[in-house]
Amino acid sequence: MADELNLSTLKPAQARKDRKRVGRGLGSGKGRYSGRGIKGQKSRAGSKKMPAGFEGGQMPLDMRAPKLRGNTSADAMPIGPFRTYSQPINLRDLDRVFADGDTVNIEAMVEKGLLKNTKADVKVLGTGDLKKKLAVTAHAFSAAAREKITAAGGSATALKEPKDPRKKKHKVAKSKADDSDDAEPEVDAAEATESDAEPEADATAEES
Repeated sequence: MADELNLSTLKPAQARKDRKRVGRGLGSGKGRYSGRGIKGQKSRAGSKKMPAGFEGGQMPLDMRAPKLRGNTSADAMPIGPFRTYSQPINLRDLDRVFADGDTVNIEAMVEKGLLKNTKADVKVLGTGDLKKKLAVTAHAFSAAAREKITAAGGSATALKEPKDPRKKKHKVAKSKADDSDDAEPEVDAAEATESDAEPEADATAEES
């Protein structure tokens, strides 16, 4: 029969273990060096709080590895301080939370719980099927998403016009071509001046 529960038989369900008390004299078994050994980095305070990637003082791997150039320029997006981020929203999510004929915009997505806030740009992707007619307004659309939305009878309105990377290069090349065209008449005019001067020089030589 189990002992009767009273103040003299009370004990914890799990045996308690006394914490290790270091630096309390040689007789305790954890005095003098407190179980840390003699000298060295691991005997110092804060040695257990090294940052991730710390390699004892030598050059860490993330600093030894070569880096791609241009990560601080605007043309290197989404790398560096000019990084941009778009919150992806799939068509299957729009089909799930919105009814047929609804107007879908950023505020409506936040209200339905698809977005936390309106800070990030939203890009609608074409994953899933859309069987409802929706008027969707977002910052960007993938080609598949735009095709499925229009196929269902809805509309896709982009808040930002997509940028064509070839347009900038074409403009630069065109400006260089225009500069070269402008420079050609000047060369021709200089040649014409030299050619006019030659007969005059010949006439002067004959008179002399």
